[in-house]
Amino acid sequence: MARTRPTAPPEPESEDATDHDGDRPPHTARIGSFLARDGSVGAAVGVDLDGPHAGVVFGKRGTGKSYTLGVLAEELAEADGVAPVVVDPMGVFDGLEAAGGRVVDPAVRPASIPPSTWPDLLGLDSASGPGSLVWRVVADAVDDGDGDAVGVGDSASTAAGESPSPSLATLREAVAAADAPAETRRAAANHLRLAASWGVFDADAPSVASLTADGDPAVLDLAGVPDAAAAAVVRAVARGLYDARIDGGLSRLPWLLVDEAHAFFDGVAEPALRTLLTRGRAPGVSLVCATQRPAALPSVAVSQSDLLVSHRLTAARDVDRLAEAEATYLAGDLAARLPEGVGEALVVDDATETAHTVAIRERRTSHEGESPRASRLSHSEPR
Repeated sequence: MARTRPTAPPEPESEDATDHDGDRPPHTARIGSFLARDGSVGAAVGVDLDGPHAGVVFGKRGTGKSYTLGVLAEELAEADGVAPVVVDPMGVFDGLEAAGGRVVDPAVRPASIPPSTWPDLLGLDSASGPGSLVWRVVADAVDDGDGDAVGVGDSASTAAGESPSPSLATLREAVAAADAPAETRRAAANHLRLAASWGVFDADAPSVASLTADGDPAVLDLAGVPDAAAAAVVRAVARGLYDARIDGGLSRLPWLLVDEAHAFFDGVAEPALRTLLTRGRAPGVSLVCATQRPAALPSVAVSQSDLLVSHRLTAARDVDRLAEAEATYLAGDLAARLPEGVGEALVVDDATETAHTVAIRERRTSHEGESPRASRLSHSEPR
């Protein structure tokens, strides 16, 4: 994971110059520099990008969690053979366009969500009449060839000319024609109509593999998207990247960077994210979860991570979740080892079984995650 071998130490006046001077090893992301007890910075610290990783970035609000995720995305944008996909639920990663990235309005095919998951996605009990009807209608539409079971990630199937996913309108028509009580059909159709209002389902949506075609950052802008819809997008993308690598439809190693990840581990996205955590490294899919609420992540997110970056945490339950890294070299008062300053982080290195305090480097692209300040607004107002 994090490499503690030094690259050229950064010059304070021109830190960015060291990012492009060729001194660092290939496929190494420079995320910052060692931070000494006296506050001075030392040799650069990098993350190995040559192989896949599972990682977490922790930090209470305002300590630099999203900023660090953006630094990693910038580094991935400059590396060959990899492709970052950023899940942006707060709309703070638009600045990555300056690194060649693009902001994407999320759209996924209905068939990318398994039939058994649709009742939960729509807030229906799968054992109820409307829930079981939706499940059956989606399953029949997929089995009849109106969609494919693999979903948006199956770029090989799409290229082979298989039928597209059923649209939500097609599913509503199937519900209307189903042999079920009128009340059941009405409830199922209303929930499918609600899903259509989210604006994230498109039967002709491009494959997830297309997000990684050029290797530049793809930012999935989920700001303002309803929680259920955002979870559906994350599930489709996470599973789609995994399936595309399994099927040979992706030549690059994708990195899925998920901000506010705790919001997606309590719903329909969780199975796909768990798959990346536990099995993603075999096909070459990396997952990095950033959150200000580590305690809200499942234990597997920490125990499976070989890349762990933690900014300041104060809640005891969040520190306890960090300790579940099960690293003997983290024994002791872990809370006391976490840095105090904004932009400073404890980087846990599984490769060398050490933990170091690091000053995260400055972003080369703009960061939109800083909180507004009334003092700045008051200065800008005309008197």
